[in-house]
Amino acid sequence: MTGRPRRRLGVVLTAVAACVAVLVPIASSQAATSGTRQPPKTAVIDGKRLQQAKQRLADGDPALRRAAADLVVRADGWLGQGPWTVVDKPKPAPSGDVHDYLSQAPYWWPSQPKTPENPWGCPYIQRDGERNPEVDTGTDRPDIGKVVNSATTLSLAWYYTGKKQYAEHAAKVLRTWFVDPATRMNPNLNHGQFIPCKYDGRAIGIIDFSQMYTSVLDAIAILDTGAPGWSKADRTGMRAWNVSFLDWLVNSKFGKEEAAAKNNHGTFHDMQVAALAVATGDKALARKVVLDARAKRIDPQIAADGSQPQELARTRSWHYSTFDLVAYTRLAAIGKNVGVDLWSYQGPQGQSLFKAVDYLLPAATGAAQWPHPELEFYRYAATDVVHAAADAGDRKAKAAVPKLQAPPGGDLWALRPAAEQLDSIAG
Repeated sequence: MTGRPRRRLGVVLTAVAACVAVLVPIASSQAATSGTRQPPKTAVIDGKRLQQAKQRLADGDPALRRAAADLVVRADGWLGQGPWTVVDKPKPAPSGDVHDYLSQAPYWWPSQPKTPENPWGCPYIQRDGERNPEVDTGTDRPDIGKVVNSATTLSLAWYYTGKKQYAEHAAKVLRTWFVDPATRMNPNLNHGQFIPCKYDGRAIGIIDFSQMYTSVLDAIAILDTGAPGWSKADRTGMRAWNVSFLDWLVNSKFGKEEAAAKNNHGTFHDMQVAALAVATGDKALARKVVLDARAKRIDPQIAADGSQPQELARTRSWHYSTFDLVAYTRLAAIGKNVGVDLWSYQGPQGQSLFKAVDYLLPAATGAAQWPHPELEFYRYAATDVVHAAADAGDRKAKAAVPKLQAPPGGDLWALRPAAEQLDSIAG
């Protein structure tokens, strides 16, 4: 992808949102009361902040109305799409089970011409940061992205507007992918990021889910506040899926390998396990994961100046520096749920999450160029993590917020205060 189409899309969406801002039915009595009696029991986002934002929106807060208009534009775009299912891919995973998730390693490319004798063009070679377009055909990777993005957007849109069609479609999307016996995904990632002629699946494939599945957990919690179309059977089915998936992440060979990763893969694995633990009622496990992240993650992965050396070594150093901080800031949000303040931690060389975010500020605000390799720079990639640091008390980050670049489709931080990767390179 190139930066230009993304920026055009952002301009179009922002213009549309501005036109409809006064038309969003936020102030209806339905929107003001549905789901506000008890805050959502979210794993990452602060449920009380969602509840407060909902009330402020109902009271006519102009900034929140603008954000809600952007959210509605996104949600309306999902209403005519999906649901999706793992059983629709042309060929099953190497296991032969159509319910097993399958994805292909994005940075691996054929090195030989494709022939009848060598249909894949093997052997495959790695080209870091360069995404092979064939990974978007014949696997489940593109569809799981649509499942997560649609379900989270639609659930939030229902929560803030009270319009039942958003909740009903979100429920249908989640039910089809995770619950319905005919279409559900098995709760494992045994065949994530396979490499043709080399591996049928890799531990590294867990990143397909860990980078975004925690948003689904919060979407479920939002729907659990009384969404139309979201039944007790749906809640029970999703909880059973999450319990099984958490067990696989903790105890499988691939899960243990990913937990031992020393870069963003390890951070995201920790974040996913901790969030699943909160969502399924094991707060002791969640607390242990967050506490362990201090010496296990922050100390070796963040340098004294706040840089992340392993992410800077990549061809997409800006993307991966912001990416890793998405995991860290979300892990810190989970920590708040279990009584751990990860933001206040300082390593033996002064390493901290605040320093890691501050390291990004010159480039994030446009004050200076990013001084490291980056194939495709998007300034807005840092917007959410800067918001997170500002909310956590970082004065430099707070001062930088007015200078941040809004992502395509608008800045939704006020409505869903938890960092997301805004410059996805997953297709």
